[in-house]
Amino acid sequence: MSERSLEALIEALRRLPGVGVKSAQRMAFHLLQHDRDGAQRLAHALTQAVQGVHHCQRCHTFTEAPVCGLCEDPGRDTRQLLVVETPADQAAMERTGSYRGLYFVLMGRLSPLDGVGLDDIGVHPLLERATDGVVEEVILATGFSAEGEATAHVLSQALKVRGLTVTRLARGVPAGSELEYVDLSTIAHALSDRR
Repeated sequence: MSERSLEALIEALRRLPGVGVKSAQRMAFHLLQHDRDGAQRLAHALTQAVQGVHHCQRCHTFTEAPVCGLCEDPGRDTRQLLVVETPADQAAMERTGSYRGLYFVLMGRLSPLDGVGLDDIGVHPLLERATDGVVEEVILATGFSAEGEATAHVLSQALKVRGLTVTRLARGVPAGSELEYVDLSTIAHALSDRR
């Protein structure tokens, strides 16, 4: 392996979120020194995923089939559509076992400062999906960051104009926490969203 190959590997690893130069170097050195078989498996798995995984035609999550297993599941409630930012958010919701409807994955959130607009996060396919005549309620489960809130607001307005019921995940004070340690915005929202 030439020095260029090593540098290319380190730069490729740096593309992962949260991985800086030192972490990328440690990973590269580990794979090359201690786990060449693991490096080959990783390379093969990445190649297979890049070639075989694409977006579900209905919910936009990652799948190898044209339509993912959740969208094909006849046991799901087709009247509810839960909108999340990423496939990781969808997986987290599924792990709760408390939601039995369908999903739409935006693959991002609005961020004008970063140049991410409505077309970049799949708003038009969402509006098309939500107005299919079956969906009755759209649940917005975007994050509670400024960008997530802006995304939820824009989506809410666009969906309500089309006659859909739009709800938002509740938020509030985490269980087991002390009020003096909770940020003021969370307390304010918990108070206004109280039941």
